Amino acid sequence: MYIGCSHRLPALVALTPILLLLRMPLSATRTKHRFMVEYPVNASPKILYPYLASPSGLAQWFCQEVHLEENHCYNFIWDNQPHFAEQNSHRTNRSVRYVFLDQNKRHTPDASYLDFTIEESQLTQEVYLRVLDYSEETDEIELQEMWDGLVQHLRELVGG
Repeated sequence: MYIGCSHRLPALVALTPILLLLRMPLSATRTKHRFMVEYPVNASPKILYPYLASPSGLAQWFCQEVHLEENHCYNFIWDNQPHFAEQNSHRTNRSVRYVFLDQNKRHTPDASYLDFTIEESQLTQEVYLRVLDYSEETDEIELQEMWDGLVQHLRELVGG
């Protein structure tokens, strides 16, 4: 039971979300969108994986340049702008995740990330690349077209 200021409690409770938003950085107030798509790829996981997990492989299809800096920080260059990420997890020939950092190479709450997963059907022996793009981009059509083009370029490189 609240004593004394109980008549102010509903107003304070109603303002609490607004007060929290005012104290958050702008990027924390934007909503993120989870976009997932799968593509069949006619290449073995051993051939495909280096294109997803190495700077030289990524630079061939994913962005202009990729540099691996100190502390295993990846610098992805798009439109001559740096975007820093760390390879958060990986399983050789299976999956890799890049979590994006701020411009000072620090972690942020609710960070954007890219997750590439290679799946192989035991029944049909087909290989699929699943892309999970968690970012502020919300236009499904634009995301679909972007990933279709990127993965088509990747397919041409791996022969699939």
